[in-house]
Amino acid sequence: MKVQECVLAEEVVPADSAEAGLWDAIVVSEGIKARLRNQALLSLLVRPDLPFEVTALHGLCTLYGPPGTGKTTLARGLAAQVAPFVPGRAVRRIEINPHGLMSAEHGQSQQRVSELLGDYVPGLASDGLPTVVILDEVESMAVARSAASLAANPADVHRATDAVLTALDLNAAEHPHLLFVATSNFTTALDEAFLSRSDAAILVPLPEPEALQEILASTLLTLSGKYPALGDLARSSSMGRIAKAANGLDGRRARKVIFEALAQRLDTVLDPGTLTEDDLAAAVHSAAVETSGPEVSRAAH
Repeated sequence: MKVQECVLAEEVVPADSAEAGLWDAIVVSEGIKARLRNQALLSLLVRPDLPFEVTALHGLCTLYGPPGTGKTTLARGLAAQVAPFVPGRAVRRIEINPHGLMSAEHGQSQQRVSELLGDYVPGLASDGLPTVVILDEVESMAVARSAASLAANPADVHRATDAVLTALDLNAAEHPHLLFVATSNFTTALDEAFLSRSDAAILVPLPEPEALQEILASTLLTLSGKYPALGDLARSSSMGRIAKAANGLDGRRARKVIFEALAQRLDTVLDPGTLTEDDLAAAVHSAAVETSGPEVSRAAH
């Protein structure tokens, strides 16, 4: 695979972009969103005017936490959040698939990482426009060298991770308009030197019951545009109880559980507006059992 093929998307997001919906769709504490936005802005506004030796800022934020909590969507939505505050009121967003960089061929991973992060990405942003570079599931390219599996080639693992670190150092010094946002489901798999280069490592946790209630209700309210009766269910007093039963689900699964509930009966498939509280509660219980294991099922009896 050529390194160009690892770039999933490259686009300029203006300040008046409709993409604010990406950011708003993720239900996490405002503190998490504010910290990511503010760290990104600080990096993009301060680093171009000060030498790296003074700031020690690498232009790297790491979002970590369980799968399905919205890390990637927050990273994608960041450009629209910072665009109103930067010169030119626009931010370039580059999305990278790190998995395509790794190769079983000796030395190829290191070469590809160096070429992509050290040459190709800076070339895409050579006009100096503030640029957010998303490295999704970055653990695939910044493997903890101390825990490198002997089933792989440890030397190649070390070299690929070294190439990531070298590229981050180079870009920090020479391309301060670049901001890397990495996401990871497994921070224990990330190299310590990579984590030490993160200007901010932000935990995006599983949603609390209050957030789960908001996720469930907002999904039902969106569906109520076509099936009005679902609006009543979204506003039902039982939603608090159902959300508590959903504790432990990630945000993605919480949205999908609405459709799992609809799929339980042919009647609700044919007319989603007939979905009941009992239907939703049963689907949430099933999802909780699948997520937490048989002990949940035993505790419910």
